[in-house]
Amino acid sequence: MNRRDLIVWIGAGAIAPFLSQAQQPPRVWRIGFLLPRARPASNDADPVGGFLRGMRELGYVEGNNLVIEWRYADGKYERLPSLATELIKLNVDLIVAITTPSTRAVQRATKSIPIVMAAVADPVGAGLVASLARPGGNTSGIAILTGETSKKQIEVLIQTLPKLSRVAVLMNPENESMEAMYGSVHAASKSMRVRTFPARAQTPEEVERAFSLLKKDRAEALVVLADPFFLDQRGQIADLAAKARLPAIYAQPQYAEAGGLMSYGVDLVENLRRAAGYVDRIFKGAKPADLPVEQPTKFELVINMKIAKALGLVIPGPILARADRVIE
Repeated sequence: MNRRDLIVWIGAGAIAPFLSQAQQPPRVWRIGFLLPRARPASNDADPVGGFLRGMRELGYVEGNNLVIEWRYADGKYERLPSLATELIKLNVDLIVAITTPSTRAVQRATKSIPIVMAAVADPVGAGLVASLARPGGNTSGIAILTGETSKKQIEVLIQTLPKLSRVAVLMNPENESMEAMYGSVHAASKSMRVRTFPARAQTPEEVERAFSLLKKDRAEALVVLADPFFLDQRGQIADLAAKARLPAIYAQPQYAEAGGLMSYGVDLVENLRRAAGYVDRIFKGAKPADLPVEQPTKFELVINMKIAKALGLVIPGPILARADRVIE
């Protein structure tokens, strides 16, 4: 080998590792996503679209450097533990768990895989994290404080209908967060001298049956507590409330868009978009134990004036002035 060939050979050997490194494909992250709900017709048109948009804003795109394993319990909460185990067997890098029951199911299945929770009512009260500031363990994410939201719902309903005396509260007995939410509604209504009573349902048939009983129970209005199953059934619930001529307030704007009278609650789209930030930070090396749990920053009051007119209701000016959106 002459001197020139030797130099070329040495140079090629020196740069080979860098060329090999440059040709390495980008890391593909695998996320498990666990929801108690049914699969939506379109992710982008659903609140989970907020998460996907948040991930895209941070440079993660499904089919490119991101794979999401979606698991839906179809409103059957008893399926959550097996679905959580299924995700863990897929060796996902992280699991996003929506609601308290989903988060608890994943926590019971793994102590090592990072968990990002979203739409969780009271993570400290439910024992999912040690504190909001220092969650500990393998879980952090976004709380939605539905106790305060539920309290505000009954306040808005009573301010809209000041002569109310009996209000039914639709709750899902399968959702462990319901009792705390109902307690908040009951305490707020009691201070306003309004009686509340529960109406329980966890299947479409039971929702139908609950409405048939509301008339017998002389309900004058209805509060529908935040629940993934109820959100899936929003069309049915709004339709039954309209047929019963029962003014109702809900937790998400999707109900008002589906024909419900009004909604007040956390913007779930924004809630899930912010959850993407947790995923990004964990992928970059942060530990869930050290990431403070964030609280809601955006609440929405939405009023469907078409339904108000159909019910013969006059929405008070102060309530209309507070509305973030009015559906005509």
